[in-house]
Amino acid sequence: MESLQPLQLCIIWYIVFVFSVVLHEFAHAYVGYLFGDHTATRHGLNTLNPVPHIQRSPIGMVIVPLLSFVSGGWMIGWASTPYDPYWAQAYPKQAALKTLAGPAANLILMLIAGILIHIGISAGIFYPPASITFTRVVEATSNGPLAGLAVLVSILFTLNLILLIFNLIPVPPLDGTAIGEFIFQGEMLYKYRLLMSHPSLRVFGIFIAWMVMSRIFGPIHTLALNALYFVRGIHYG
Repeated sequence: MESLQPLQLCIIWYIVFVFSVVLHEFAHAYVGYLFGDHTATRHGLNTLNPVPHIQRSPIGMVIVPLLSFVSGGWMIGWASTPYDPYWAQAYPKQAALKTLAGPAANLILMLIAGILIHIGISAGIFYPPASITFTRVVEATSNGPLAGLAVLVSILFTLNLILLIFNLIPVPPLDGTAIGEFIFQGEMLYKYRLLMSHPSLRVFGIFIAWMVMSRIFGPIHTLALNALYFVRGIHYG
């Protein structure tokens, strides 16, 4: 298949990146609103409109994604949603559900990408590639718009897997710290909360998460691809 030009690839990456991150943050804001935290709504972030999210986090939503694409050929970045810490302290389980809503949104997008991939294969416009890359989870049977669509759904699958796994690593400030609220009880929960609020862990949390991600993402990516193509009897090593 004919490769897309770098500018075309950059545009597709950025569209998928913005959509995925905005849905992640919208999920935080919307679930928080349902449980009584209206902070994000008052800041205009309980919306799928990307403009308020970009205005709040221009570095994470514009500069870092474009720099990461130029340097590595793929995009990563961030956004943020404000919350009421007093509400979170008073309603820890609801706050945890609000926190986990973001990764849940990425899981849903990844599943939607998987469904679109199988629909495309069944329709004869896609086919499973011999080897997988971030932008080649599925191939198009022809060049032009179909090739761009194959790249788009491939990125939708891969990027949301990255966002899902990375955000579920249980170190602050990532969303995975909320998992402990449903695992631990009593004294263990108290100690877990103390650990998660430790200043040094909060400072180095992202660095620790990147180290962990570099070790676990490869096997998880392979597992996800094999789960995607299991029904078609395809296995990637």
